Amino acid sequence: MAGMTSPDLAEVARRAGVSAATASRVLSGRGPASTASRDAVRRAAAELGYVPHPVARRLARGAGTRILFAVRDRRAGIVHDPYVARAAAAMAAAVDPDGLGVTLRRLPLAATAALETIAADRSVAAVVLAGHDRDLLDHLPAGLRGRTAAIGAGGADVDSAAGIGALLRHLHDTGRRRIALVSGPPWLAASAAPLRAYTELTRAAGLPSRVVAGDFTAERGRAAAATVLRRWPDTDAIATVSDATALGVLLGLAAAGIRVPQDVAVTGFDDIPLVSAYPGLSTATHPVEPIAQAAARAALGAPAPERLFPSRPVLRATA
Repeated sequence: MAGMTSPDLAEVARRAGVSAATASRVLSGRGPASTASRDAVRRAAAELGYVPHPVARRLARGAGTRILFAVRDRRAGIVHDPYVARAAAAMAAAVDPDGLGVTLRRLPLAATAALETIAADRSVAAVVLAGHDRDLLDHLPAGLRGRTAAIGAGGADVDSAAGIGALLRHLHDTGRRRIALVSGPPWLAASAAPLRAYTELTRAAGLPSRVVAGDFTAERGRAAAATVLRRWPDTDAIATVSDATALGVLLGLAAAGIRVPQDVAVTGFDDIPLVSAYPGLSTATHPVEPIAQAAARAALGAPAPERLFPSRPVLRATA
């Protein structure tokens, strides 16, 4: 029978003639038990071939059973974002061999109280943060230090400045001289690198600066396109920092009767599967899965193999 199924703690306790609680204390090494009980439990475990479940072992050590993927954002719906889903799935694959799970939680922008609660939760083995700013990383609760990693600035990140910078240079090289940028939200640390790439290009080339803040959604992209056309009607290219935003920009331009790329070129960032088919968006790659896996391993104490993951331009029909 023991060869057919793995024996459980109750079987060990029955063979040893002790309670399940006593068997648990002996096998976990936590709590009192007599010498006779210890000998009986260890003998029974050896005879039955008992192996504690990895989750049980982690609980016994107080090490936690899950990685918490905490995404800081204004929007409650951020947990449904395709990027978040891809990152969470990649983390789950990375930590499954360790017997760990992954849970997802949205944090408000004022996240201090929520992080204090997370730090006190014994089921949380480690935390991966996204959507953070520098101040949040610099003021983590003491209980999270040493078991928190970040995706984005200050952690495992994509070289968005290189990817978006290459797209901006392509726009300039193909004759675009009035390029607008739909940036990321100003509170997000990861928004700085694309904005820096844009500022460097416009200054070096003597181009006007035209920046509208976005939030990685198609809805905001459509509104941003309307804003660009109203403020700067001679704009001949719109670069964005996400494919979802770029798709919204395309919708906004179509509604205004603007031809792409003849009148206005458009670029995105992420290279999500949808855009490779329609509408042929020019974009740059974003290796979400390797970044998320590296962050999960780093949160558990493993050294990250690299901090900045490459991004390359993918030129299609819109630019």
